[in-house]
Amino acid sequence: MTRILIFTIEAPCDWINSNHRLHPLAKAHLTKAWRTAAMTECQRVAPGLQLKTPVHIEARIHKTRGGRWDPNNLAPTTKAIVDGLVDAGLIPDDSWRELEGPDHRRGHPGPNAITLTITHHGKDT
Repeated sequence: MTRILIFTIEAPCDWINSNHRLHPLAKAHLTKAWRTAAMTECQRVAPGLQLKTPVHIEARIHKTRGGRWDPNNLAPTTKAIVDGLVDAGLIPDDSWRELEGPDHRRGHPGPNAITLTITHHGKDT
């Protein structure tokens, strides 16, 4: 059976971009903000839910500006988000055994946010 969970995390701060060379403390503050935002939103939309694994995550990235940009450069942001999902108990771990992805996609222009589509294919045992 295929199960899908979709929810959006509004940007709590700037993006964590792999092309930026941030001071480690500045990066840590951004990482904590994204991780906490993901955990909080996950607990709001799916309180107590624990998904069976493995799951696949697609991260659709919405930015305020159009133009050309590389969604994969925001992998550090989605890493923090996935850690927040683990903190919320949605998935037990973010290792390759539990998780495929996240795959990064360009979303529609709009407020800075990331929409996660989490899919589980398989038997519920």
